[in-house]
Amino acid sequence: MNFPYELVDLIHTLTEQVPAWNGGCGFNHNVHIDYSDCQGEYKFRVMTLSMHAGIGTHMDAPSHCIEGGRCIHDFEVNELCMPCVVIDVSGKCYERYSVSAQDIEHFENTYVSITKSACVMVKTGWEKFWDDPKQYHNNHVFPSVSLEAAELFLERGVSALGIDTLSPDRPEDGFRVHKSLLSAGKIIIENVANLDKMPAVGGHVMVFPIKIKDGTEAPVRLVGLIEK
Repeated sequence: MNFPYELVDLIHTLTEQVPAWNGGCGFNHNVHIDYSDCQGEYKFRVMTLSMHAGIGTHMDAPSHCIEGGRCIHDFEVNELCMPCVVIDVSGKCYERYSVSAQDIEHFENTYVSITKSACVMVKTGWEKFWDDPKQYHNNHVFPSVSLEAAELFLERGVSALGIDTLSPDRPEDGFRVHKSLLSAGKIIIENVANLDKMPAVGGHVMVFPIKIKDGTEAPVRLVGLIEK
């Protein structure tokens, strides 16, 4: 089959060691029935899952912080496939860096204006700490997005904002980006991986969450598409 796209896996593998918002373990994957427990010719391993909804690479639906907002199950799959741009600020990021309106304007002057219904991915480079959960968590101090930048994204009519940190908001600054975007019916994708494999412009993403009724957050299989 001659598939016209190169696919890029944009998620982190879930293990019990992954960084979690509250620290500690937010994911457990245990053997419920093992091969040795089975009698007869056919043997199975049966697993159980216990996890926070907002674990690993995941999606925040508007209902995450907006009462009456859309939930995970309300999103139809075609809404979750969109053009993608990657704004790379990794060369100047530090732990309290906030992506600014000037960063967006610089991106647009260099490449192209952000189009309506796009997913904007912010590459801060913080992913390098993923395998060091304490440093990645860093007492909730990590690169984020300014309210001014979020409002400019809304002016552009974006559908989604993704970032390679725990959140586009640092708690010390409040959750203004969440409130701004989610109240406008947009989605937020956190803990994105492998943005270095995506082009600045011209790519697409598919954001496929576990379809949880009334879910406010859900892990996703996030896939980037690049035309061959």
